[in-house]
Amino acid sequence: MKSKLDQIDRKILELLQANSNITNAQLAQEIGLSPAPTLERVKKLEQAGIIRSYHALVDPASVGLGVSTFVTVSLKGHNKENIEKFISAIKKIEEVVECHHVTGQADFILKVVAPDIPAYQTLMLEKVTNIEVVDNLQSTIILSTFKDSKAIPIP
Repeated sequence: MKSKLDQIDRKILELLQANSNITNAQLAQEIGLSPAPTLERVKKLEQAGIIRSYHALVDPASVGLGVSTFVTVSLKGHNKENIEKFISAIKKIEEVVECHHVTGQADFILKVVAPDIPAYQTLMLEKVTNIEVVDNLQSTIILSTFKDSKAIPIP
């Protein structure tokens, strides 16, 4: 559902994406409104589902997750039942931090984090390949990341 955003809403979204810890007073000062209407605008953006949540961005390597991979997954059959089974199972695997249903040769693309290669191998063998509807996996290990923005451009 597309909502109409004015320039102030856009600025609020840009500022909150850059720093979700900004205080309402600081946000109000940045956008040129008083705190009360600023807070009301933020609440409306949250209630409309435009702002879905606030998160701390944690560096994976600093908490012992030194390996990140992209994994393409093909299912045994691309039907509603298999898709639902796969999604239900994959949501239970905490090391899978992203799951996207895609077009092309694969059915899904996953982003997976693990402490190291042996842990990643165990995860894939014991959890992901054991999902009964999985037919084929292709892993790509991420060597370096040069852009990993969680902020989206606000048109």
